[in-house]
Amino acid sequence: MTDVATGATRAETKEQRSWYWYDWANSAYVTTTATVLMSPYLTSIAEAAACPDLAEGADCTTTLSVLGIPVAPGSLWFYTVTFTTVLSALVLVFVGAVADRSPRPTRLFAAFAWAGALAASLMFFVEGTNWQLGALLVVIAGMALGSSLVVYDSILCRIADENERDRVSSKGWAFGFLGGGLLLALNFALVTLHESVGLTLSMATRISLLSAGLWWAGFTVIPYLGLRHLTGTVATPVERSRGVVGGSLAQLGDTLRELRLYPQTLLFLLAYLFFNDGIQTVIGSSSVYGQEELGFPQGTVLGIFLLVQFVAFFGARLFGRLAARVGAWRTVLGGVWLWTLVVVVAFFTPSRSLALFVVLAVLIGIVLGGTQALSRSLYSQLIPRGREAEFFSLYQAMERGTSWLGTLVFGLVYQFTSSYRWAIVVLVVFFVVGGVLLSRVRMREGIVAAGNPVPRVV
Repeated sequence: MTDVATGATRAETKEQRSWYWYDWANSAYVTTTATVLMSPYLTSIAEAAACPDLAEGADCTTTLSVLGIPVAPGSLWFYTVTFTTVLSALVLVFVGAVADRSPRPTRLFAAFAWAGALAASLMFFVEGTNWQLGALLVVIAGMALGSSLVVYDSILCRIADENERDRVSSKGWAFGFLGGGLLLALNFALVTLHESVGLTLSMATRISLLSAGLWWAGFTVIPYLGLRHLTGTVATPVERSRGVVGGSLAQLGDTLRELRLYPQTLLFLLAYLFFNDGIQTVIGSSSVYGQEELGFPQGTVLGIFLLVQFVAFFGARLFGRLAARVGAWRTVLGGVWLWTLVVVVAFFTPSRSLALFVVLAVLIGIVLGGTQALSRSLYSQLIPRGREAEFFSLYQAMERGTSWLGTLVFGLVYQFTSSYRWAIVVLVVFFVVGGVLLSRVRMREGIVAAGNPVPRVV
């Protein structure tokens, strides 16, 4: 942290150190539950409900009925995620407006976090054929997580000025990978050694789901206690007399109108929505792809994801060094094309080819950390100065509320082809469209238009 007047480096504040811990807390749910365990587990629960007499290794061709709509058990997870993210698109912008106006944002943030952690913990009770409870809890946990992160991001603007946010945000992001990786390692050991400790695979999975919820709830106490003294509100462009609902709608309209004045910012955001949609779908589908299509046991898939978790930490560092040499825009663009390669390699990976699966994991880890970290930095350069909280609130809402098309397409392709290979290769379209749009972003023009200084290397 640098003092503008003296150029001296100042120590991190207590608030910033407290803030880091929420990345550590929620990443346990993101990695253990949302990314690795719940997708194949809910699929197995759905298959047990639809095909109770299914022979081991056979495909379930019977559909479930969801509000009268036939749904293949293998598509249930992806439709559930799609529903959650579409619903988020309608809710998160209001959450951001409430956070802007809240005199006690930490209480609001903690309330969402603990609601999500409760839903995550209750996943322990999903067993047998009770897929309805599993799907409902996934929706609640996902909504609560997205809402808590909107408030979490707005708090960043209160504890760090514009010169500190990149460093503070990046450190929290890296801290999250370590926390999520640590719990995933513990759950990997439990699932792998479940027989030696007298547990069934199902019970070991359920305990792991419970541990993610308890971890999320427990470590949220640290940022809550460290930030609970924060008071006051961030200045908003809409007068408070409009109220929460009216003010939220007015603020959203103002933000969208502002975006039209910054065409390069809007173009970058559109590009990000496409390639991020592809990234999130690959992450969310990887565990079920590894188990159902490539035939690896759950323990192997857990180990692979553990590898991804820690490689991603170093991948972010590598991408940071590359960005310093060739610019963040070129580095992210290269990362998008690497994601395209990952999807193509995944399509051609033979069943039970562990060596290729490990190569895929390393590639995913490298590009996962780098593209996500640098995308946030690039976007921050294209935001008009003094409007960071407002624009990042929209960024968070759009990131989590519109990343639904990939999971929908994945689920539809699987339902019509009964093949996860064809479902995953379709995601090439998202990376190609995102990459083409990103290649058309004129960063220097966008940075100058936003009123920000142009970095030495763009």
